[in-house]
Amino acid sequence: MKNIFLILGCVMTMRGVCQQDPQYSQYQFNQMVINPAYAGTKDALSAVVDIRRQWSGFDGAPSTQSFSFHGPLKKKRIGLGLSAYNDAIGPKRITAAYGNISYILPISNKMKMSFGIRAGVVNYVFDFNKMNYKDPGETNAFANVATNKLKPDFDAGIYLKSNSFYAGVSATHLNSAYIYQDRISYTNISGSQIEYDLTYRLNTHVFAIVSKGFSVNDNLVINPALIYKGTKAVNNIDGNLNFLINQRVWLGVFYRSEATVGALMQVYITNVFKIGYAFDTGISRVQKRLGNGHEIMIGFDFNTFKSKTLSPRYL
Repeated sequence: MKNIFLILGCVMTMRGVCQQDPQYSQYQFNQMVINPAYAGTKDALSAVVDIRRQWSGFDGAPSTQSFSFHGPLKKKRIGLGLSAYNDAIGPKRITAAYGNISYILPISNKMKMSFGIRAGVVNYVFDFNKMNYKDPGETNAFANVATNKLKPDFDAGIYLKSNSFYAGVSATHLNSAYIYQDRISYTNISGSQIEYDLTYRLNTHVFAIVSKGFSVNDNLVINPALIYKGTKAVNNIDGNLNFLINQRVWLGVFYRSEATVGALMQVYITNVFKIGYAFDTGISRVQKRLGNGHEIMIGFDFNTFKSKTLSPRYL
């Protein structure tokens, strides 16, 4: 028996085998995409648009577009947020939308902890017409398979932060919904009976991030960060080293344990508007052949609460 969704969900992505969630290069500047407890912790109304293209030059290469908006209520104990993304690779496209809420607990004058949950829906579309079949029987068999699946989805997280430090742990797809759980069979041109297992399930993904800012002087902050991404099958770590210059410009480099290196830049055009770009490329033989990744992030921070925690901009 063959498992077609092992190919679609795991081997094809090469983002980390069986990693189903989108890949980003600027996690630390938009943690709403991985942790619902981040909502409201900036003491500002924050909106981010992120556009990523991986394996440039390949047809059907991974592409991701995401949007998030969040902020605290007036007393700053409750954070609310909305987020959505569209993630496509080859014949598979995932569209998701969420609403989330966090409770923010002050621990001291400089530190606070938040707890967040997120609920939403995920729509999976598999376009089997984009696949190449070697057997006419295969083509006919998959022509009748439902290609559009809508499922509920739930995430949760914890986030700890001060002006110069943050750490968070979160888990996505807590309900581990089955997208497909079916089998199809057909007779090939040789007269043999073939079966396909159409099992595809959302695996719980765990994310952990920790970062500390070290102020060298008024014009330079050094900000290393570690990001862990894991499922039952795979564990990956990203290491980032970022530099904040003159409170306006971020420059950074990063390394992913799946043999990828990259660089990023983010610029505060005004106190409200910022724009960032990240580039990554593989260093292994396979990753080099796949090509490079490009990511653009546009963000707005409306400091309606006149909080001082937005400066210095460690987050």
